[in-house]
Amino acid sequence: MTSKLNILEQKKAEALLGGGQKRIDAQHKKGKLTARERIHFLMDEGSFEEIGMLVSHRSNDFGLEKEKYLGDGVVTGYGTVNGRLTYVFSQDFTVFGGSLSETHAEKICKIMDLAMQNGAPVIGLNDSGGARIQEGVVSLGGYADIFYRNVRSSGVIPQLSAIMGPCAGGAVYSPAMTDFILMVENTSYMFVTGPNVVKTVTHEEVTSEELGGAMTHATKSGVTHFACANEIEAINHVKQLLSYMPQNCEEDAPSVAYEIGNETRTQLNSIIPDNANQPYDMREVIEGVIDDNSFLEVHKHFAENIVVGFARLAGKSIGIVANQPAVLAGVLDIHSSTKAARFVRFCDSFNIPLLVFEDVPGFLPGTDQEWNAIITNGAKLLYAFSEATVPRITVITRKAYGGAYDVMNSKHIGADMNYAWPSAEIAVMGAKGAAEIIFKGEISAAKDKDAKWKEKEAEYQTMFANPYRAAERGFIDEVIKPEETRIKLIRAFKMLENKVDQLPKKKHGNIPL
Repeated sequence: MTSKLNILEQKKAEALLGGGQKRIDAQHKKGKLTARERIHFLMDEGSFEEIGMLVSHRSNDFGLEKEKYLGDGVVTGYGTVNGRLTYVFSQDFTVFGGSLSETHAEKICKIMDLAMQNGAPVIGLNDSGGARIQEGVVSLGGYADIFYRNVRSSGVIPQLSAIMGPCAGGAVYSPAMTDFILMVENTSYMFVTGPNVVKTVTHEEVTSEELGGAMTHATKSGVTHFACANEIEAINHVKQLLSYMPQNCEEDAPSVAYEIGNETRTQLNSIIPDNANQPYDMREVIEGVIDDNSFLEVHKHFAENIVVGFARLAGKSIGIVANQPAVLAGVLDIHSSTKAARFVRFCDSFNIPLLVFEDVPGFLPGTDQEWNAIITNGAKLLYAFSEATVPRITVITRKAYGGAYDVMNSKHIGADMNYAWPSAEIAVMGAKGAAEIIFKGEISAAKDKDAKWKEKEAEYQTMFANPYRAAERGFIDEVIKPEETRIKLIRAFKMLENKVDQLPKKKHGNIPL
């Protein structure tokens, strides 16, 4: 028996070395952790149970039969993160550059199947050069097996992807179908085709970082939700993200104990400027309403005219969508609509109540927006809110103009409670433009056209640029003092916590993609 135990220990030691000490050292030199080190920092100490440690590839082509590594380039298993069951796979760049083979894919699929069957999140720590070319179509089939499971798992269990190194070709599509993507600055990148192919086909000279680095995808494409300074920060971000979401679609997110006290926040009374055209930072409103230091912003550097993220209110997890008057006056455009729509759909999938802060002058005009389908993209946000069955509350802080008023979780599209501050202006458009249209004849006939215009603007302002007309019609449930916002929201969400809303029986809707 002793000899057999020795063989086992030898095999385990071999598996733990991955591609060998030399390649581990090379990984460290690049400022990257190994696959096992990443799992060590992610999972609760001593909780990780590895599955498939002794798996090796089955290919005999192109000399692969001479080069076999136990584990085959991916470490898979389960354990706990902050005490909650979580499944994880971590690709090992020291083994064939983390490339995906048939057996590598099978290991990942096994983990994903277990996660679905047991209703727990899956975390992918990606560090792979793509499909293992030597295995041909078999490795492509492996990717498709993973993609299929990504789609089946979507909206059932949370799926998080941390990109820790290269992620190229087919490898990018699995993260793209997960709920959140995190990238590491300077060491990770994502692209369908790399710089060399780009140069050959389009003759563009571009570096890996410029083409698909963390900040490129955080600012330009919006592919990644978080750009992290280093791998430890990325891992901590993953842990933080998980704390706001449930294990699966049938559970509620974990809450933190909270005792109601004095919830008045007088600082909110002075945030809105007297001049309606002057910007302010909506994050100040958010921070003034939510529990201290609980805001985790998502997509911070992308489409900054809208702010989305997770927070806690009286210890309960909520999702926040807020127009940002400090950027482009808070208008809705293509990118902000798709950014918010995706976030709303995630929250709705996982029973996370939605809080909307509204200050929107309308949709961004112009040929660029129209030619790139602002109509279809704006409709995505409208569709997402209309479809959502979780508790939904809106607070209108200032402007709520035109179609954007409808889109931003209005009463008409199923919002449960709608509050307005006294500074709210709910109208078809701003007073200046409205006066020009309504009183065009009077202004044209006047001796002093500018004075008449200003007079009519003030008239329209008095009549419509307030929340009271909407409150009279019941479109606003209550006009509240800003300082009362927090307690009103705590009570309203408490009232709504047992909300049941059924969508019509159907296979699924046809969201305007």
